[in-house]
Amino acid sequence: MNTKAMYKLSYGLFVLTAKVGDKINGCITNTAIQVASEPNQISFAVNKANYTHEMLMKSDVCNISVISEEAGFELFKRFGFQSGREVDKFAGFTDFVLAENGVPYITKGTNAYFSIVIKQRVDLGSHTLFIGELAAMEVLSSVPSATYSFYQANIKPKPAAEAKPSDVPEGMHKWRCKICGYEYVGVSLPEDFICPVCKHPAEDFEQVY
Repeated sequence: MNTKAMYKLSYGLFVLTAKVGDKINGCITNTAIQVASEPNQISFAVNKANYTHEMLMKSDVCNISVISEEAGFELFKRFGFQSGREVDKFAGFTDFVLAENGVPYITKGTNAYFSIVIKQRVDLGSHTLFIGELAAMEVLSSVPSATYSFYQANIKPKPAAEAKPSDVPEGMHKWRCKICGYEYVGVSLPEDFICPVCKHPAEDFEQVY
């Protein structure tokens, strides 16, 4: 069985945002899809290791911002390459607006947003599938939505051409996740390593130094 076939599926890219108390947070996801029209419903899956997942288990509302082809890599770094348990992802960030549900949606590098009221939660093992009804939605831009393929070809940084990156200590090497761009530095990449960002295995990493 060739698991690479999974990469042939077409994915969009989104910023999923949530709020619990005074805490707001967000993460990158690629699973949002319309599943019904009467009533209008969206489903999305979130890895249980994500802090956003923890928040959504306590809240019934969230927003999904659709990432467009105008998005820069900084948007992915902010919401995908760090944990909301350790940092405030919205600190110093101004490209958002609070929707009527009190949850932020992203206004730069996006083309639409949806406010969702969660109605169902389905345990899928590593992920939870959330299904919700739409409380609000707006078009923000006419720029096409970014796909995983577009991200790989046009947004994710290409491997550095330098012989030895400055952030790699002597005797160590660097591997980059081919899915999300996360970089691992070490003597070797463990065979059982799982990307902390997109949860893909070591076989989806390429050595760049």
